[in-house]
Amino acid sequence: MLVLSRKPGERILIGDNVAVTIVRIGPNTVRLGIDAPREMNIVREELCTTPPTVSGESGGNKQRPASVPSPR
Repeated sequence: MLVLSRKPGERILIGDNVAVTIVRIGPNTVRLGIDAPREMNIVREELCTTPPTVSGESGGNKQRPASVPSPR
């Protein structure tokens, strides 16, 4: 994992067509802006993981929900 330090307003480039901008840094959160092609799904991890079942099994499959649009 690459770990970087950035200040608000600075960007991180990923490949030729994705840019992550640090929008705001708060006491408990960091707000990011992501510029990416519309066909690329961008979803928070907690929306992609299956919750644990009642029997205590971990639901570690990562699935992309069909109804969540890419935020823009």
